Amino acid sequence: MRGRLGDVVRLHHIYDAIVEIEAYLIGVNLDGFNTQSMLRNACIKQLEIIGEASDHISMELKEKHSGIEWNQIKGMRNILVHEYFGIDSTLIWQIIQFDLPDFKEKIYEILQSMTADDSAE
Repeated sequence: MRGRLGDVVRLHHIYDAIVEIEAYLIGVNLDGFNTQSMLRNACIKQLEIIGEASDHISMELKEKHSGIEWNQIKGMRNILVHEYFGIDSTLIWQIIQFDLPDFKEKIYEILQSMTADDSAE
């Protein structure tokens, strides 16, 4: 399912996962994140989804949007899945707080441009 249709679906998966994380964390601070394992694990699962979806984005789209750290996103997913015993909750919190908002905006812009491209055809 790689290619244009696959990219749109995967980008929606990424966007939706970010929205899920945001919803989970309404009113939560770092202490709450660190002490609530179910909440933390739910966020980690969504980060895994983001990484997996990012890995299946076409090379064409990745090259077109090379400002996004696709390899780092995939690498984070691999750490979360395979090195789960060494996950630093504070680092995950920082990624969620500082990196995801910008990433969400970029994904939204890509989706908007793809929708605009489809409308022009």
